[in-house]
Amino acid sequence: MKRLYFAFCIFTIMVLFVPNIEMSAQTVRNSSYSSIGHIDSDGTIRNSSYSTIGHIDSDGTIRNSSYSTIGHIDSDGTIRNSSYSTIGHVDKDGTVRNSSYSTIGHIDSDGTVRNSSYSTIGHANGIKREWAAVWFFFDFF
Repeated sequence: MKRLYFAFCIFTIMVLFVPNIEMSAQTVRNSSYSSIGHIDSDGTIRNSSYSTIGHIDSDGTIRNSSYSTIGHIDSDGTIRNSSYSTIGHVDKDGTVRNSSYSTIGHIDSDGTVRNSSYSTIGHANGIKREWAAVWFFFDFF
């Protein structure tokens, strides 16, 4: 019983004092804040019905629901298709670019997703910018 109590106390302290720990899925929302999907901290991508539609592995491999490779995210933010051709890029500042390096959108540090005209098209708070870009700007899922 003491061990259980001790474990609970440690968990509580971590939740209170380590806010960057991702414990569950983050909700992907449209511009009206309606839920359109979820991305788990382990990279599992789910639709609004919470059915798995894909996955992003820790090495950046993008997979469909059958776990077949459909793309890749390089460590420098380059987004590639299944043929490993570059289809886009996410800059460190959140600028999203297509394969011609033209700006197609922006992902703010607070997770606000904007199109190239800076109109809000969605929200991905707590989700890696590259993962949000895969959801909103590149046709993987």
